Amino acid sequence: MRPVTDLPDTIPVFPLPGALLLPRARLPLHIFEPRYLAMLDDTLKTQHRLIGMVQPYQAPGSKESKLHHIGCAGRLTAFSETEDGRYMVTLSGMSRFRIQQEVAGFTPYRRCDVTWDGFDRDMGPVEHDRDFDKKAFLDLLGRYFEDQQLSTDWESLKEAEDELLINSLSMLCPFDPEDKQALLEAPSLETRRETLVTLIEYALRGGSAEEVMQ
Repeated sequence: MRPVTDLPDTIPVFPLPGALLLPRARLPLHIFEPRYLAMLDDTLKTQHRLIGMVQPYQAPGSKESKLHHIGCAGRLTAFSETEDGRYMVTLSGMSRFRIQQEVAGFTPYRRCDVTWDGFDRDMGPVEHDRDFDKKAFLDLLGRYFEDQQLSTDWESLKEAEDELLINSLSMLCPFDPEDKQALLEAPSLETRRETLVTLIEYALRGGSAEEVMQ
């Protein structure tokens, strides 16, 4: 478990709609915009190598892109550069954070002062869902994948541990950004699984998943 004191008070943030990172999970990213290439170069020079993934949203009556208050920081653990100067990178989820304020400065990307308080379990051991009925969940998931015309390696899903299965599906399923935010903010693996099931069931009924989270 990494001490909270090792985590920085200010981090660069990458506001990418629908891109969800969770603790102990991995998120591949393709970075090509000049401002985020600059962010990546600067991050590689730091000791922590953390980038915060945050869901942006459009406030009613405003043209400015706002940031949700809770995001998840990932450590840059793999990267490769293409011949034309783009990067293929992997972020390994470390901990969620709460934005305190956005930092004004001269960087082309956004940075925020953050607090890590309240997310101690993110840097602890793998979580387990004691009430998880895996067979019923996979049956439901099968109907959802068929409805959405998605494919997967079912044998790998059957063998996956609770946290890996629930978090991977939360990250990969094609939910709206607000639904992804609800999955991120779930306080435990059990509540994330319950939220995931609710979103899947509602999608199967033909409703808007966004409505059920309101």
